[in-house]
Amino acid sequence: MDSNPTTIQNQFLRDYWDIIGGFIFLLLTLFFHYYSHASLLSTLTSAIAIILFSITVSEIADILAERLSEPYGSFVLTFSAVAVEIILLFSIMLQSHNSPDAIETVKGGIISAVIVDMNVLLGLAVFIGGLSFTEQQHNEDTSSSYTTILYVAALALLVPSILGHSEHSEEIIKEASFLIGGLLFLFYLVILIFQTKTHTHFFKSTARSRMFRFKRKQLEQEEEVHDSYIFDNISNIYNFIAIFVFIFLIGILAEMFAHDGLVIFNQFGISIGLAGLTIAIISVSPEIFTAIRAAKNDQIQRVINIAMGASTVSILLTVPMLLILGYLAGISLPLSFNPLEIGALIFTIILAWKTTDDGETNYFEGISHLMLFLAYAVIAGLY
Repeated sequence: MDSNPTTIQNQFLRDYWDIIGGFIFLLLTLFFHYYSHASLLSTLTSAIAIILFSITVSEIADILAERLSEPYGSFVLTFSAVAVEIILLFSIMLQSHNSPDAIETVKGGIISAVIVDMNVLLGLAVFIGGLSFTEQQHNEDTSSSYTTILYVAALALLVPSILGHSEHSEEIIKEASFLIGGLLFLFYLVILIFQTKTHTHFFKSTARSRMFRFKRKQLEQEEEVHDSYIFDNISNIYNFIAIFVFIFLIGILAEMFAHDGLVIFNQFGISIGLAGLTIAIISVSPEIFTAIRAAKNDQIQRVINIAMGASTVSILLTVPMLLILGYLAGISLPLSFNPLEIGALIFTIILAWKTTDDGETNYFEGISHLMLFLAYAVIAGLY
């Protein structure tokens, strides 16, 4: 290994740029939030810091997932994927006493997380992958299973929404929300067994990548470069501690983002729907970068697993967790979504089913998802 100080410094920056940047923006956020009371700057710097620390959490989770056998590897990946989203949305829920729009922003964030996963993440990755390869192949059983799961989950969310638009009492809607939340969590447990125990072959690639040799060579180079990466060289227990530390820092940042962000959203007249999209993009951004890298390496199966798997978790795990946390904090979260949110969710699932059901993707299908997202963003901004 080259012992040149410049080389060592460059490697250190390549390995830890996300952590270094995260702490820099954390300090800036603390300054803007507590000392200069600059809400706009505090919101921007906290969002950037959350994204950077989220990248670190996802990298450590990948290392742990490789070391642990199933279903524990999936538990770690699921936890890391959903933790930032739950922390952000719960922090905004806690602002509901001061801001009447907070609960609606949370509900918009729940739906937007799926829309961003399925349209921005999947759309960008499929489009960029399609520019490099005419067609990319994946296991059609994966997309078929996930779209079925998401379709059922979306219909389940319609129950309190229908009650909410039928002039039922708030108590009835609240009771229905908890019942649906419980059903979604039970559905998630069944799916976890299905995915990690009984039907694991549904979620594995059926075709060898045309970039196999290139990826193997690239992997060898990355292993050589990251030989000194600290999280690759410490035990699992210390990696778990590191994940909790970074999630704790994200929690601190999320509280400041929620407080100052809602002020900025109201100050600039940003709609609740657009605010929900912003929150979703912040929480999903690390997965977007991962999916784009995978698509460029012709690993479209991994893209499908990330996009649809994260969308599934966003509904089946995030919703029950927010209901429980809200109950403990004395905050009601009725799952009565507006017609735009439910409609966009169902249309997104239908489009994902149509673009992935044959086991092949191309750049046109990626553009289709991006167009749907942009159309929804326009409506969300003006609704």
